[in-house]
Formats: sequence, C-alpha cells, structure tokens
Amino acid sequence: MIAYALYFGFFAVSVALLMNLWRLLVGPTVMDRVLAIDTMVINSIALIILFGIQQHSTVYFEAALLFAMFGFISTVAYCRFVLRGDVIE
Repeated sequence: MIAYALYFGFFAVSVALLMNLWRLLVGPTVMDRVLAIDTMVINSIALIILFGIQQHSTVYFEAALLFAMFGFISTVAYCRFVLRGDVIE
C-alpha cells in the first residue's frame, strides 16, 4: 500500500515541477520567476525525500536538508540582487 502512495507522490510532485517550469518560462515578471525557482527547489526536496522513503535510506534526508539550506540562501541572495542591485554591502 505504501508503494502506491509513493507512486502517487512522485506523480503529484512531478506535475507540480512541470507547472513550475511553465511559470518559470512564461512568468511576466522577474519575481514570478524567482518564486518559480524557489518552488522548484521545494518540489525537488520533496522528490529527494520520497526517493529516500522508497529506498529505506537516511542519506537522502541529509541530502534534502543540505539542498534546502542551499536553496534558501540562493533565493535570498537573488532577491537581494534584484531589489538592491548588490548582494554584499
């Protein structure tokens, strides 16, 4: 039964990634594109966690945590660059 739930989770998150890719390509403003990339990072983290559950391994959870920290820092840096024109003051 858990296998069906994992397959459904993989399918749902993959569809969400495709919709985020559409927003990234079509987004009318730069901030729409930044939010699309940030949401793609979150969906990628969900895929990594689902794969870790499927493989019964804790290594993927640690990788998801590192990916989450990198995604947060890069989103903040890019938003500061868009708003102020400089990342480091």
